[in-house]
Amino acid sequence: MAFGSGAMTNSVRDCVEKADVILVIGSNTTEQHPVMGYLIKHVVEYSDTRLIVADPRKVELTEYADIWLRHRCGTDVALLNGLMNVVLNEDLYDHQFVENRTENFEELKEVVSKYTPEKTEEITGVPKGEIIGAARLYAEAGRASILYSMGITQHTTGTDNVLSVANLAMLTGNVGEEGTGVNPLRGQNNVQGACDMGALPPLLPGYQVIAVPEVREKFEKAWGIELPSGGGLTVVEMMNAASEGKVKGMYIMGENPMLSDPDIRHVEEGLKNLEFLVVQDIFLTETAELADVVFPGACFAEKDGTVTNTCRRVQLLHKAVNPPGESKQDWEIICEVSKRMGYSESYASPREIMEEIASLTPSYGGIHYDRLESGEGLQWPCPDRKHPGTPILHKGTFTRGKGLFAGVEYKPPEELPDKNYPFTLTTGRLLYHFHTATMTRRSKPLSAIVPEGFVEINPDDAKKSGIRDEDLVEVSSRRGKIQTRARVTDKVASGTIFMTFHFAEGAANRLTNSALDPIAKIPEFKVCAVRIEKV
Repeated sequence: MAFGSGAMTNSVRDCVEKADVILVIGSNTTEQHPVMGYLIKHVVEYSDTRLIVADPRKVELTEYADIWLRHRCGTDVALLNGLMNVVLNEDLYDHQFVENRTENFEELKEVVSKYTPEKTEEITGVPKGEIIGAARLYAEAGRASILYSMGITQHTTGTDNVLSVANLAMLTGNVGEEGTGVNPLRGQNNVQGACDMGALPPLLPGYQVIAVPEVREKFEKAWGIELPSGGGLTVVEMMNAASEGKVKGMYIMGENPMLSDPDIRHVEEGLKNLEFLVVQDIFLTETAELADVVFPGACFAEKDGTVTNTCRRVQLLHKAVNPPGESKQDWEIICEVSKRMGYSESYASPREIMEEIASLTPSYGGIHYDRLESGEGLQWPCPDRKHPGTPILHKGTFTRGKGLFAGVEYKPPEELPDKNYPFTLTTGRLLYHFHTATMTRRSKPLSAIVPEGFVEINPDDAKKSGIRDEDLVEVSSRRGKIQTRARVTDKVASGTIFMTFHFAEGAANRLTNSALDPIAKIPEFKVCAVRIEKV
């Protein structure tokens, strides 16, 4: 596998409108990415495009799907291995692509051979006939694309899930062409840009590893300062270190971990244990209420700069209105803090910052304000001024040369139901609120549509538990408990309940597990054991 940063290999319209078959796995696309969701519905309704949806929950796209694979939460690796088992056994794989552009094929075959349709059905709960049908539909397509989101990544096996998705795409030759690819849909408007600019512990901008002496030397020369050689901590690791007294101070920008991080009780414990907490945001969030100092930032319409969207497209933003009161643009606040800490950053504008980015980041080398003024944007990698940008990654070759197959075995989630906590809780979002609802719950129309949180429970489970629609219920896990309203619906399978994490008064993340993927260090938001009782 050689998909680097985890960016979309193809463009938004390309991977939908030019695909013969679309596989959506771990993504409630119409609610989390409504523009992309609309495109998918449109092409399925008005063209010959076929759709496969793999999701434990009955999301809207399942109504448009040719095949809905309703697998158990946390069994993605087994499901994907089962699909590949059929592809190999029926000789549906792309021999030429595998031979010329990949390596480690024998290891993949050995692992996948164990996941027969019967075995896969046993693990995932998906009938073997549906597994066979989906494998044939995907593999026999002229062009097939895969779209996924946090339903794939937010597991202790998130890295394994992504490797398995890449395995399936490479096995069928669906990489490096229009209408194909592995396409992770980013959860927020500039998550891709934040990652690109080094907001990951071991990396500097452009995914340049800080431990590499030549990389470090380049940035040290540009910034006139000595850099550490080791990586830092991820979000959950920071909270653990704060609880243990190893991290004394924290600066949080545009993030609300008191609602968005797993095991909120532990998060609160960590934040309160700090000697000094600074929060920079546009509203007084649940996290900002704990801060010693709050810096009022500017929202997207109040600042200049760029964003990098989900398909690597860098776009220019122009300020529409001035920031209110004493609030400032984020870069200005950072520069002021830096100056007072003894390191003077002499940028006069975001344009100057972008010029520095281009000079230090090879993938952004040709991206300059004057080239972005047209409004079209440029997709990285764009190494120099004459380069048109890269709509499709891995054409002809992978970054590492040959794509590396990884034989990945299925591992169950960290926490499974038992007699004390008999249900599986999975979490997600809904259309009318965004992330921790810091902005959307301040919108009267949006808040009027969905004013409070809820928990979805299957009708059979509700009947056994004596729970009716709109009853007040208590949901508890090994980490905490909350109260919310019940929604009785067949959107969730028996044994599973679903909650969004938008609502502070019934915060789902008081319940979720902070166990981490050992490589990506992403928490397992999507699976934990709970019980539910009528209040």
